[in-house]
Amino acid sequence: MRENILIIEDDKDISEILRFALMKEGYKVKINPNGLEAEDEIKGFNPDLILLDIMLNDTDGFSVCRKISSYKIPIIMLTARVDVMDKILGLELGADDYITKPFDIREVITRIRVALRLREEIKRISQKTEYTDIIIDDVRINENCRSVYVFGEEVEMKPKEFDLLLFLSKNPNKVYSRNQLLDLVWGYDYLGDTRTIDVHITRLRQKVRKRLNIETVFGVGYMLKVKDVNN
Repeated sequence: MRENILIIEDDKDISEILRFALMKEGYKVKINPNGLEAEDEIKGFNPDLILLDIMLNDTDGFSVCRKISSYKIPIIMLTARVDVMDKILGLELGADDYITKPFDIREVITRIRVALRLREEIKRISQKTEYTDIIIDDVRINENCRSVYVFGEEVEMKPKEFDLLLFLSKNPNKVYSRNQLLDLVWGYDYLGDTRTIDVHITRLRQKVRKRLNIETVFGVGYMLKVKDVNN
């Protein structure tokens, strides 16, 4: 099966380099330089992954990312900026990964493969496996449907947010370093840095409205501290 990859990039040279390399790998590729047309492309092209530039002519990639994150399509942001805060902002808005320009095309292909493999693994598991809900205080986690409820109200989660929350919920009262979480949740071949964990933990705390005690263990990492887990 040929996966569809949408490239939202207004630099023609970069987009053509990406198109050529990705088509050579067997992907079906479409390019659109206009971020404001991202939703139309999603509905028409049905991409399996989106490469999104931050600096666009008609808008900025952050605004686009915020708008399209609800479609739950893996988003890899492309940025010429080296400011760490820009990368963190992209992750906070729903991006799954980021790549800094200038990039090695082999790195781009590797990150795309990782993101698509994780997406397919999530689909496969959710279709074939039955799970019992995990209930911690006022939070209910349904692994089969990959949904989270707080006070009975469903809370929208990005794929990696859910994966991280599920992992911590299945391993309560255990401390994990950031590197361990990257290995165990993102996978050994993930090429991002440990700030990714910090961003996702912050988002989880906000989304579960502090009903889960995700503790920072200074100098070590994070732990989901609970008194009782029902599953």
